[in-house]
Amino acid sequence: MPVIVVANPKGGVGKSTLATNIAGYFAAQGHKVMLGDIDVQQSSRAWLALRPGSLPEIKPWEIEDGHVAKPPKGTTHIVLDTPAGFSGKRFDKVMQIATRIVVPLQPSMFDILATQEFLEKLAERQKKEQVEVGVLGMRVNVRTRAADQLQKYVESLGLPVLGFLRDTQNYVQLAANGATLWDVAASRVEKDLAQWEDLVKWLEQK
Repeated sequence: MPVIVVANPKGGVGKSTLATNIAGYFAAQGHKVMLGDIDVQQSSRAWLALRPGSLPEIKPWEIEDGHVAKPPKGTTHIVLDTPAGFSGKRFDKVMQIATRIVVPLQPSMFDILATQEFLEKLAERQKKEQVEVGVLGMRVNVRTRAADQLQKYVESLGLPVLGFLRDTQNYVQLAANGATLWDVAASRVEKDLAQWEDLVKWLEQK
């Protein structure tokens, strides 16, 4: 069963936005999806509370005190949102079940430096274990020097860049209603769906 972990030790990089939309994608494909929130702020859980019953169901995965429980039978996909400063025992427990790790990363030097040690650790883990790691540029104009520098840095660690998501109010407005890109007319979010194509292909790989 795919267990997608969205992680970055730095706060404010878009982890919850990414986790909820990944869950929304799988739910829109008809999968039985659970969204777990390891963050004490419980942003993803609060988002689930806003989600209308008319949209494809995403169930909450209860995680108490950092203990990762087994999902109920019938679950096909799990997405885990993680907190800033994600490390220690919680990190180790989640890594034991993760099949894919997506690291959202903004292209500023401060964000890169704050994430460098974490990415290096993940790169080593990918070499040794059956886990795939990828980096997604957040709030990035793909045609900028910053995007190019981010891609070169990530690739120097032996990790793939899964794409770049632009800075848009679409995510903010959808989140306010418990929705994702896949819950509205494609014409409304056409540019954003195009930016997700490579990430979706990576997530779907066996």
